[in-house]
Amino acid sequence: MIRDLKVKTRKGDIITPFFMPIATKGAVKNLTCEEVGALGAQIILSNTYHLHLRPGEDLIEKAGDLHEFMKWDGPILTDSGGYQVFSLAKIRKIKEGGVEFQSPYDGGTKHFLTPEKAIDIQLKLGSDIIMVLDVCAPYPCSKGEALDALATTTDWAKRSRDYFDEKMKDVPEEERPLLFGIIQGSVYDDYRARSAKEILEIGFDGYAIGGLAVGEPGKEMFKVLDKVLPLLPEDRPRYLMGVGKPEQMLEAGKKGIDMFDCVLPTRNARHGYLFTGLDLEEDLSDVRYKVVRINNEKYKEDFGSLDKTCQCPTCQKYTRAYLRHLYMSEEPLFMRLATIHNLWFYLDLMKRMRDV
Repeated sequence: MIRDLKVKTRKGDIITPFFMPIATKGAVKNLTCEEVGALGAQIILSNTYHLHLRPGEDLIEKAGDLHEFMKWDGPILTDSGGYQVFSLAKIRKIKEGGVEFQSPYDGGTKHFLTPEKAIDIQLKLGSDIIMVLDVCAPYPCSKGEALDALATTTDWAKRSRDYFDEKMKDVPEEERPLLFGIIQGSVYDDYRARSAKEILEIGFDGYAIGGLAVGEPGKEMFKVLDKVLPLLPEDRPRYLMGVGKPEQMLEAGKKGIDMFDCVLPTRNARHGYLFTGLDLEEDLSDVRYKVVRINNEKYKEDFGSLDKTCQCPTCQKYTRAYLRHLYMSEEPLFMRLATIHNLWFYLDLMKRMRDV
């Protein structure tokens, strides 16, 4: 069933399960940090790779840190950039010491990211939960490809742990960020078990399950969770990276996942797909909802609330007809109002799961 865990960070405690709105480049798209906090977010996620390229970790450090730069007072988790490196396979090359990639922003400037440099960048950003650099295998992939990614991930995790410990040797424990390891192995049970064993032997403050939500069928993802979760310690947070749909988060939460992130609420909002009608069974057996496609002609004269059961600021003030008008007119206000609603929906789902 749903775990009730308190994740202690230097910026405050976070109660599980929780969803992290994505502020990849130092902003949750279309919203201020004050608005994100008012929606109930406990923590946000930013990205090492993108912030390293723009505006650079040195500039952010000069501003104080990422909290001060973007005016977010709560905890921040920073992804190491491993997934971005994976998704940009055409402009990167994995080498023995790290990964070489070309910037997508300026036409090809080369950068070399090592496990140690990923830690340094995140420390300069002021991250409260630091992710180690890993290698995410694609789906589908051969066992040989999965093994190579696993072995490199373990090697980089060891280097990250050693480097982090050296950097933190004179820092009081309560002032240190948390360091999370990442378990890889694609959809192969034996490799997932091996990766979990190796990452646990290194020892981290929390454990992420990576390499999922990359194209594999949903049933394969849950098979991986069934294999890995029993191997993880009960007292450490468990993070399922990049997931996902409401029904996936509910099922994963019941299996013992504590932390989620996904682009769906903000991306779908921008494209006019709005989550409505959240209905969570008391025994957590099911979650029901609908997706409103606001461009539909039937909403042109619909002067009712987007979702009568929703308490978000958008649903409390605006009609479906008005939202459709904004969307069809390409007014930027639509993206703000839609993002507020979709994030409320996701954060409300987490709250209801916690309250059961």
